Amino acid sequence: MLKRRNSLFSMMVAAGLSLAMIGSAGAADKVVKVATQSPLSGDQSVVGVDIKRGAELALEQLGAPLAAMGFKVELAPFDDQANPDAGVANAKRIVSDPAVLAVVGHYNSGVQIPSSEVYHTSGLVNVSPANTNPKVTTRGYLEVNRIVGRDDVQGVVGADFAAAKGVKTAFVVHDKSAYGQGIAEFFKKRAEENKIKVLGFEGTEEKANFDALLSPIVAGNPDLIYFGGMAFQAAVLFKQARERGYEGMFLSDDGFDSPDAAKIGGKTLIAGAGTYYSTVSGPASVYPGTAKFITDFKAKYNADPQPFAAQGYDSMGISLKAIEMAAAANKNEVPTREAVAKAVRALKAYKGITGTYTFNDIGDPEKALYFVIQVKSADPAAWASNPIVQTLEIAPPK
Repeated sequence: MLKRRNSLFSMMVAAGLSLAMIGSAGAADKVVKVATQSPLSGDQSVVGVDIKRGAELALEQLGAPLAAMGFKVELAPFDDQANPDAGVANAKRIVSDPAVLAVVGHYNSGVQIPSSEVYHTSGLVNVSPANTNPKVTTRGYLEVNRIVGRDDVQGVVGADFAAAKGVKTAFVVHDKSAYGQGIAEFFKKRAEENKIKVLGFEGTEEKANFDALLSPIVAGNPDLIYFGGMAFQAAVLFKQARERGYEGMFLSDDGFDSPDAAKIGGKTLIAGAGTYYSTVSGPASVYPGTAKFITDFKAKYNADPQPFAAQGYDSMGISLKAIEMAAAANKNEVPTREAVAKAVRALKAYKGITGTYTFNDIGDPEKALYFVIQVKSADPAAWASNPIVQTLEIAPPK
């Protein structure tokens, strides 16, 4: 009798274990992931890391509805190194994981554009917190969306600001990237329409010694030096121009929006006629919905959020909401990537911390904010306190 009882108990335990394993397998089937891609190492990591952190914080704070539906949502962060080859290699790894239903990223348009070709082929939705090159959305891919403005508007904003400041001559430099060269071309075109004489238009990949480039610039003594590209390169150029006696105005783009610019350029940025930059992302404090985000971000990471961190938060929020909508339409089961992509595009008046978002038929926000900011402090810690001198809300070109 005892043997039979033990045998029966063993059978029950085995059955129970089998049921537990089935339950575990069922739970595992409802794991979904959102990937991020941004530079987590290298010259641009100060911004790239905080894009990832903003997305991570959003996942923690906005993931409850999906959890209530029985989903476990995981973050899958990738370091694109601000390098197109790394971004594409990561993208291939991302799309090969069927649990990944959305991507938040990138920071660089030159990385996003080829990487998003991979997302598009695999039907994986991409919500960008920072990419501004027009080609990001003008390809018309269902999967590709952004929550910021475009360079064909930002370049115009910069050129109009320069004209309003009385600039009559300018020398335009860019970093040869899709982003930097693109915005420089839009700036040049609008500057010439504004009767600003462009004395030169040069691309360079130099990072340390700009003597050869600066000789004709300083000799021509333009009212303005415009740089299309990133802070780590522009700040060196600006500093060396000041050291060679140039006293005119500097103007750059949102790639310049990093405290590293002050770390590199120091007091040279506030000397002469001053330094300004246009951006599609104001300091987090400028948005009425970000007060709690800033407090929570600082508590979690012991630092103030860098540019585009709040947009990383909203890009993740949009991704989570779309997954939730698609899952609800699929009886609370894991939705297809196509369903999530369609849900992102179908969102109406999504209320984020940096704005309220509705996408047009190619994935641009119906309206976007553009800012012009003046560098007033040589202290990197005070970067977020630089004053906004102009704010515009503009619809994307049709």
